[in-house]
Amino acid sequence: MNTQDLIRLGVPLGEPLRRATDFICAYCLGGGDRARLREEVEAVLRNPSAFTDDPQRGDFAKALLAAPPPAREHPAAYRQWGTNLEPDAILQMEKACLLPVSVAGALMPDAHVGYGLPIGGVLATDNVVIPYAVGVDIACRMKLTVLDLPLRDLERKQDRLARAIEAETRFGIGANFKDRRQHAVMDADWSVSPITRSNKDRAWAQLGTSGSGNHFVEFGRFTVLEREAGLEPGEYVALLSHSGSRGTGAAVCDHYSKVAFSQFPDLPKELKRLAWLSLDSAEGQEYWAAMELMGRYAAANHALIHRHIAANLGAEVLLDVENHHNFAWKERHAIDGVEREVVVHRKGATPAGVGVKGIIPGSMASPGFLVRGKGNPASLNSAAHGAGRVMSRTRAHDTLDWKAVHRLLRERGVTLLSAGLDEAPMVYKNIDDVMAAQADLVEILGRFEPRLVKMAPSGERPED
Repeated sequence: MNTQDLIRLGVPLGEPLRRATDFICAYCLGGGDRARLREEVEAVLRNPSAFTDDPQRGDFAKALLAAPPPAREHPAAYRQWGTNLEPDAILQMEKACLLPVSVAGALMPDAHVGYGLPIGGVLATDNVVIPYAVGVDIACRMKLTVLDLPLRDLERKQDRLARAIEAETRFGIGANFKDRRQHAVMDADWSVSPITRSNKDRAWAQLGTSGSGNHFVEFGRFTVLEREAGLEPGEYVALLSHSGSRGTGAAVCDHYSKVAFSQFPDLPKELKRLAWLSLDSAEGQEYWAAMELMGRYAAANHALIHRHIAANLGAEVLLDVENHHNFAWKERHAIDGVEREVVVHRKGATPAGVGVKGIIPGSMASPGFLVRGKGNPASLNSAAHGAGRVMSRTRAHDTLDWKAVHRLLRERGVTLLSAGLDEAPMVYKNIDDVMAAQADLVEILGRFEPRLVKMAPSGERPED
């Protein structure tokens, strides 16, 4: 019996959970019948007062009596896609579903541990928004543009393509343009929150930049498999980018997360990062407006990157598709058989409603996919947002070396302009396995194979 089993039985988080684990160890080491373990735990849960003087069960029973009322008697229902997910990511999902405001969830096949909610976690709540369930890089986004360039340019004119990327965006912490880019988003109302108001100048300086961590801009071969993609089947040159709302989005998350923390000082330690803001409160409305603005701002960043690179190359746009994650949406879903409005948080998860198009990338050496959602209600109309990490950034730096990375990139026909070692292909899951695990969530319309990749230089710390 593990922590996940105990949570599902209704053991409260915090001290009761720790004491339950201690009891299980003592029970098993003392020769207790393992087949009766569930029964033993349930007996203490039903009537802890009867066991306070028991040598083995006493501390567990006392912790139950001293615990505040449980968030929920049992976690809200959720479904998991994929196998061999990190146990800690699954546990994070279990804990998130214990929140009194949680009503449903889903865990995507690219899931791994995040802050509060796992990356790849989808959580529906009742009239509240959770800043850390949205994420630090609010409205992080994917954009694919198909250009009318000859396919041979991917090999014969790589220098020209590389110069266009280098000239038309910036990478790294604090990256900005001295000659600022122009976009209508800067004419929006930035006074919706004191944080967006005070960060407007910073946001303008970073408009059209790409950031750090796993953010990238890359050229590749795009194969249209179905006409529903928007083009005739065949092979094309495409530009793909991944980035979000930069420093301003992070500032919004930081401020409103602290506001949420302060409102729930008695929340169990394991749930602190999932403190929420009511949408009936001024703070909740402020955060929601700031989040929406960051969504427009992230979209503007991508629009400028793609527009300027296309203009630099004198290319025409044949097709463009985009979507974002790290966001919350007000949607209608059937909860316990009754359709109602809920707030759906997709932290590192792609919207996949019926007919909704999106892009799911792999790694710098593996394909990405243009997909169309199937609208699976069990996933809250969601899908994975990428391959998902299997290795931490620290472990990547400790165990990988550039020689092996460059050898793999050569084998895959990829030219890397810059990146950190913690973004090497080896740190990600097999994207084909991830896509196979979510065949009931999306259908594949096209396939993108990276050929020229630019990420933040090695040494830049991640923003998301």
